[in-house]
Amino acid sequence: MVRHAFVVMGLLLASPALAQSLGERSGLNTLMGVSPSTADFVKEAVISDMFEMQSSQLAAERADAATKQFATQMLQDHGRTSSELKALVESGKVKAELPTALDSTHQSKLDKLKSLNGDDFTKQYQSDQVKAHKDAVDLFQRYAKGGDNEELKAWAGKTEPALAQHLKMAQELGK
Repeated sequence: MVRHAFVVMGLLLASPALAQSLGERSGLNTLMGVSPSTADFVKEAVISDMFEMQSSQLAAERADAATKQFATQMLQDHGRTSSELKALVESGKVKAELPTALDSTHQSKLDKLKSLNGDDFTKQYQSDQVKAHKDAVDLFQRYAKGGDNEELKAWAGKTEPALAQHLKMAQELGK
């Protein structure tokens, strides 16, 4: 197992572009606290926002009153961050492609939510929100500390406190 870890680490250090893409997909960057590449950051941030908005739209229709209020806030806030990030990319200040659909992991989570109702839906939505916001806070913190695009790095640093607040709100919902 240790040998395997050294081989993976060696490969990551040998090829920075591959390291960040492979590291981000595998979770290795998170474990090591390594900043994602700009392309990986944009992809993950956009997919995260899409999932937040699509799942929150469902919650605004199906959940209890407190969760509906949270979902409405998520729709507003993640709609704004999506617009800001899209503007950075479209202006040419950030060189990256904007995904247009959820990845398979997030699509599976959304499909599961769509199949649930009542308390089962609300509990799953709340759980998904805690996990999604933990991941987003980590992603934004890592990019803000070590990202390679100064403008995007500043935006990540400016946006992260709101995501941390969303995480606290999501954690409170489940209590």
